[in-house]
Amino acid sequence: MKLARGLCYNRRDSIGPKGVFEVPPGIDYNLWCGPAPLSPPTRNSKQNGPVHYEWHWFWDYGNGDLGNQGIHQMDVARWGLGASELPQGVISYGGRFGYEDAAETPNTQIVLFDYGPKSLVFEVRGLPSVKFKNTDVGVVFEGTNGYAVVPKNYRGAGGAAFDKDGQLVKKFTGEGNNFVRFVNALRTRNKEDIDAPALEGHLSSALCHLGNISYRLGKPMTNPQIAERLQAVKLNDNSQDTLDRTIEHLAANNVTLDDKTMFHCGEFLKVDPKTESFANSPAANNLCTRDYRAPFVLPTADRV
Repeated sequence: MKLARGLCYNRRDSIGPKGVFEVPPGIDYNLWCGPAPLSPPTRNSKQNGPVHYEWHWFWDYGNGDLGNQGIHQMDVARWGLGASELPQGVISYGGRFGYEDAAETPNTQIVLFDYGPKSLVFEVRGLPSVKFKNTDVGVVFEGTNGYAVVPKNYRGAGGAAFDKDGQLVKKFTGEGNNFVRFVNALRTRNKEDIDAPALEGHLSSALCHLGNISYRLGKPMTNPQIAERLQAVKLNDNSQDTLDRTIEHLAANNVTLDDKTMFHCGEFLKVDPKTESFANSPAANNLCTRDYRAPFVLPTADRV
């Protein structure tokens, strides 16, 4: 098994046009913003209003669906791949397609991580989509003789293995409740009861940030230009097939990529897993932290 593919095919509708809106009464908006700029809300969705939930789609507060829903599947993908540190490199492309609204983050995004002989790929689709290898939100581990699927399941384990032709080989079930185990760990204060040490959460979360940093430093590119860039990277993934499927997905949602509507594609950023920094981009390193608004300032610390 040389490839883990995380999927977040999670439909997201428009959150409405950009504007300037009042903070609802009863919210300490200064505290809510924390280290982010104290700027008035610029969205006002029908479902959640001007403050709650839709913050996920703004860079000052959130990380798009890569860091929202995607982190859960990213964690499983990295675990199954056996990756115990950051990758050697990352590249991401995507965009916000299908509607124009107040949000900033992409609703369509591909991230490719270079782990040498292995690769981790993550796909975000916010427009309606068909499933990929029997799942829409989950992880697909692609091997030489078939593939295994781990669907979204917060409370326990489970999955299935398929052969190359997509025929079911075996189902897997598991018991357990992540919520109960988490509460027990809080009660006992015993590290032996912790299923996910802080370092594991850090590494998986960092992958989401790496992908977004590559994306944010990108520029509009045509499909052939992206294909050429991906070919130069030479990851252990059929990156052309991933690109083609993403283009087909957009076309199925009446989005035609042309000289005016293009993917936003980042550079391939080289990562030093030991120092957890970018080896070829000062601009990328600048995005590894943020400008903290006083008094919500975090102290700096040496990495242990």
